[in-house]
Amino acid sequence: MNSSALNDSQLLSLYKGGNEEAFSELVNRHKNRVFTTIYLIVKDTYVAEDLLQDCFVKAVNTIKRGKYNEEGKFLPWILRIAHNLAIDYFRKAKRYPTIVMEDGSNVFNTLDFSEDSMESKQIKNDTYALLKRLIQELPEAQKEVLIMRHYMQMSFQEIAENTGVSINTALGRMRYALINLRKKMDKTNIAYDKNFYRK
Repeated sequence: MNSSALNDSQLLSLYKGGNEEAFSELVNRHKNRVFTTIYLIVKDTYVAEDLLQDCFVKAVNTIKRGKYNEEGKFLPWILRIAHNLAIDYFRKAKRYPTIVMEDGSNVFNTLDFSEDSMESKQIKNDTYALLKRLIQELPEAQKEVLIMRHYMQMSFQEIAENTGVSINTALGRMRYALINLRKKMDKTNIAYDKNFYRK
């Protein structure tokens, strides 16, 4: 069997029929893209390699349980698994994305203080803690697009493919995520640098 000549759907059918080589071909075909997706979030080669293995193990288990949805293409599906595993790791590690606001300013641009006084360090720590909490409070769809766009550096085309929505919907979710994040930060009483948003 020349497995490299088959498309993903054909390989999946063969694998479901007991052909282990078919899944090996799928892994070889997509592992670099999956690894990159994970690495962009976790920024650690060893962690990314571990999560890459976890990703394909989870895929195998899902397929063997008959839970794989044939309507979706394999690559977007496996990337979604990779994304979710990496985000779970990312959340557990308490790391959050650098957010670029609608006007193009970086939320933390003004946090690079020239003198790291105790006060400035406290403001920086408070702001990071605040941002982590506020991101968690965003609606799931908005939070997902924001993280994919600003931390994974994915294009809106890639975001649309990975989340199964149109580009316009992805753009809309991103816009509302930024608006909601700004409103939440403006309402807080925690001390933070008011120059985040150059209105």
